[in-house]
Amino acid sequence: MAQAAQYDVIVVGGGNAALTAALSARQHGASVLVLEKAPQHWRGGNTYFTGGGFRFAFDGMDEIRQLIPDLSDAEAQSIDVGSYPQAQFYSDLMRVTEGLADQELVQVLVGQSFPTMLWMREQGMRWVLLFGRQAFKVGNKFRFWGGLVVEAVGAGKGLADRLYELAESRGVSIRYEAKALRLLVQEDGRVAGVAARGPQGYQEIAGKAVVLACGGFEANPEWRTRYLGADWELAKVRGTPFNTGDGIRMALDIGAAPYGHWSCCHAVAWDLNAPPYGDRKITDLFQKHSYPFGLIVNLHGQRFVDEGADLRNYTYARYGREILKQPGRAAFQLFDSKVTGLLRDEYRIPQATRVQADTIEELADRLGIDREGLVQTVQQYNAAVQPGEFNPTKLDGVRTDGIQPPKSNWALRLDSPPYQGFAVTCGITFTFGGLRIAPSAQVQDTEGKPMPGLYAAGELVGGLFYYNYPGGSGLMSGAVFGRIAGRSAAEEARQQT
Repeated sequence: MAQAAQYDVIVVGGGNAALTAALSARQHGASVLVLEKAPQHWRGGNTYFTGGGFRFAFDGMDEIRQLIPDLSDAEAQSIDVGSYPQAQFYSDLMRVTEGLADQELVQVLVGQSFPTMLWMREQGMRWVLLFGRQAFKVGNKFRFWGGLVVEAVGAGKGLADRLYELAESRGVSIRYEAKALRLLVQEDGRVAGVAARGPQGYQEIAGKAVVLACGGFEANPEWRTRYLGADWELAKVRGTPFNTGDGIRMALDIGAAPYGHWSCCHAVAWDLNAPPYGDRKITDLFQKHSYPFGLIVNLHGQRFVDEGADLRNYTYARYGREILKQPGRAAFQLFDSKVTGLLRDEYRIPQATRVQADTIEELADRLGIDREGLVQTVQQYNAAVQPGEFNPTKLDGVRTDGIQPPKSNWALRLDSPPYQGFAVTCGITFTFGGLRIAPSAQVQDTEGKPMPGLYAAGELVGGLFYYNYPGGSGLMSGAVFGRIAGRSAAEEARQQT
């Protein structure tokens, strides 16, 4: 096997966490090599397919303006971003993960979220407000809700492309179509490089430290079935086809500790006729996340979740799993004319599986839903809706009474044609099981000891998300622990010189 020159830090992966780690290591004086398994035209990992939104703690508009300094006074006065203190971020994450998230890692994520956003800004990342998905105009102001207010310019595609521009401008070496196969381990147990396969064949690449940031196993149907359960091999993959668990496997092979919720994942409502893997042109627009303002039914016309259980940011990552359990792995989101103006942009793309009808019966027929079942469901739901003041920016308490499942908020009668229906299925985003890391991002072994020379960040880190996650915390986690991993790896490499 051919030998390659030694680098201080080798980063395995090509998305947000990997490129953030590379930038951080480079900032701290390390020579850095990034191994991206995908060809160049597929680079970016799952990052490319995100909306580019980051969840972070902030105290108000003044801190938002530190990230977006060209926001004018007039623009700032027309916006209400509120605040999102660290205590709220911590509480939200622990609440939606049922108290199971690793408290030490969560504290690092929350505490370092805003400093990391500032650091990314200093590196050259550009941010804008998330008007299209996280704000509604109430009175004369756009009011942001759900603790998520900022996205990268150009969304996920813009985030990925900009990270590559910044890495290349800093002198980071990048190899495409370079699949990491195994970690090189010295006799003393130190990780000292990576064996990889590229266009020129097999090669052993020496490195003083390695950062694994190559995603989970959501694109591996065999692993999905093994760990998530029956029928998960049938789910559509929202993002890259290259996240097949390679980094996790390589680390486990040398004694790393598995950690987190291995039998669970982030999965959303995804267009029924979307391709098996992510589309680089459509990116995240096959998702359908305005369901709190309508009804979700299955092929029998039956509801199966509380569409208004919480703000969309805190339910969308788990409702895809519920769709997978339904007949035909299909569901239908139904809206009437009262709310169609609130629907997100993704509902308007020509590729959406959408029908419109003037009656519930016609809507059922055109979507292939059992007609009698849907008519009965809508009648029972409409009769159960209680009076209240509808407000899309908060938990408004407008609810149903006497039906199961209930609708706890935003319960408006479905009675104003024309009606629109959207056919969706389960789209898996990323898996929750992965490697155990310390707050320094150093991988731990099965005895709880740090593994010299080995660090991890991004979706292959376990212990942060269980059952669910707050929207925007995945990219934030990748950036926070990517930055830490790069710095830690560079410091360890420096100690070996």
